[in-house]
Amino acid sequence: MSTHNLDTLYRQVIMDHYKNPRNLGQLSDDTLTVNLNNPTCGDRVQIQMKIEDGQVETAKFEGEGCSISMASASMMTQAVKGLKVNEALKMSKIFSDMMLGKEYDEDLFDLGDIEALQGVAKFPARIKCATLAWKAMEQGLNEQEK
Repeated sequence: MSTHNLDTLYRQVIMDHYKNPRNLGQLSDDTLTVNLNNPTCGDRVQIQMKIEDGQVETAKFEGEGCSISMASASMMTQAVKGLKVNEALKMSKIFSDMMLGKEYDEDLFDLGDIEALQGVAKFPARIKCATLAWKAMEQGLNEQEK
C-alpha cells in the first residue's frame, strides 16, 4: 500500500473515532477520575476508570479539543479495557515511545486503531494533543497504585 493511501486510511480512522467516539460519557459507580488539560491549545479531557482486582474493568472519557486529542481518548479507552493495570501502563509507555518516534516492541500489544496516530510524530506541536488522555490514564493508575 502506498504511503499516500496509508495516510488517507489513518486519517479516516482518526476522524471516525473523533466523529463517533467510543466510551464517551461518565461512569457513575466508584471510579478513578482524572482531569487534564493542555493550556497550549485548549484541549481538556476527563478520564474515568473502574479498577477491580488490579484490572481496568471499564474506561470512559469526556472532553473537548481537536480531532487528534478526542480520537486518541476514544482509542485509549478501548485499548485499556480488560488490561491489568501494569499492562495498561506498559501500553501507555509504548504509545509515548511511538509518539516520540522511538523504537517500541510492536509484538507486546496489538495497537489496532492506535497505530493511526503514528503520523502525529511528524508534528511535534500535536504530540501533546495525542498523549493527553494517555497521560491522564497514567496519572490515575499511578496514583491508584500508591
